[in-house]
Parts: sequence; structure tokens; C-alpha cells
Amino acid sequence: LYLVGDIIDFWALRRRWFWPSTHSTVVQKILRQARAGVRVTYVQGNHDPVLGLLHAFLEADDKGLALGDIQIVPHCLHQTADGRRLWIIHGDLFDLSMQYARWLTHLGDRGYSALLSLNRWHQRFNRLFGIRSHWSLSAFIKHRIKRAVQFIGQYEEFVARECRRGGYDGVVCGHIHHAECKEMHGIQYYNDGDWVESCTALIEDFDGQLRLVRWSELRQQPIESLPLPLQETV
Repeated sequence: LYLVGDIIDFWALRRRWFWPSTHSTVVQKILRQARAGVRVTYVQGNHDPVLGLLHAFLEADDKGLALGDIQIVPHCLHQTADGRRLWIIHGDLFDLSMQYARWLTHLGDRGYSALLSLNRWHQRFNRLFGIRSHWSLSAFIKHRIKRAVQFIGQYEEFVARECRRGGYDGVVCGHIHHAECKEMHGIQYYNDGDWVESCTALIEDFDGQLRLVRWSELRQQPIESLPLPLQETV
């Protein structure tokens, strides 16, 4: 199980401490899987810098920092069942605004949080009138604004280019909240999206093929038709 960064949003916690019991339930389930023998790897993201500082302070080795049964790493390598070498990263290093205008990233984070809040009110309004909809306001705006579309394209190009230079067959990343599976310049590019806006994840089957799963589609399927547990979940 790879947790591709920003699982715990320390930026949000710093602004306003809010930790619902449902969050604790998710953490407990992950810890239970780790204790049961599932190899759980947490890849650091830009919203969880505390883990990076802890990693440096404790002088962790190349394998990362072990917190209980969970391994914390800045990036790692995963080999699929069909032998492909995938680079697992969060991807914030390829966001130029993170490098040269950090104030802009914090401003963008505030705006994104506001959009998510508006979207929650939109969902509540729909439920009030019995409307079942998974439409996302933030996703709609992001995919319609020309600059946002250009940013996503540039980001994907940067990541694929660096992956190719590193000698990997493909890359699994997150950061931009835009789920995608495609080939770019001979590199398999995978972005697992998120579990806030798009509610997507990547899974690998026993043949080594990765595909996106969407919660909006899974929750509409009867239990008996859902796929069996697969080798790896990202």
C-alpha cells in the first residue's frame, strides 16, 4: 500500500485544528493492515513537511524512516508483477511555484480549500432534494481555466521527462489532484488523483497492469461484482 503524500494535511491543521473521528478510523485501518503484514509505504508530500523534518532529524537511512510498521520515504521504487520499474513520488518537486513562489502555493491552497467547502455545501443541497451527484466545483473550474490546463500539461511533461532520465519505466505521482493513466514519450505516467475531490486510487492487478478506480463508480456496484483484493494499492 503506497500513500502518495499529503495524507495528513498539516497546512490545514495549522490553520484550524479539526480532526473528525472518521479520520482516526482511516488511520486505524491502515495501521491494522500494516500489523497484519501489508507493506505500507508513506511517500512524503508538500503538505506534510513535519515528516521530512523528522526524517532528517533522525538521520534515516536510504530505506527511509520506520514509524512502527510504516515506512516513510521521500520517494521509492516499485516493481510491478510484469517486471516494470515504477518511480513512486508525490511530485511537488516538479511544481515550479513550490520552488520560486511559496506564498503563491499557500494562496492557492486557501482558494482550493474554499472551493472544496463550497462543493460540500453544493452536495448537501443536492442531498436535501434527493439529487445524487458527484460533480465537483473545484474540478470543474480547474479543467476549464486555460492556465490550469497548461499547468497540468507542463507538470506531466516535467515528471515524465525526469522519470525517463532516471531510467524508470513509469512514474506514479499525485500532488496536482488530477487522476490520469497515459503514456508520454515512452514512459507510463500514472497520477492517482486524490480521495478528497476526485475520490480516485490506483490498483495493480496480478498481471502488473495499473488502472484507476473511482469511488463514485464503485459505490454503485453490488458487492459481489467488486474486484478481488489485488496485489498493490496506490
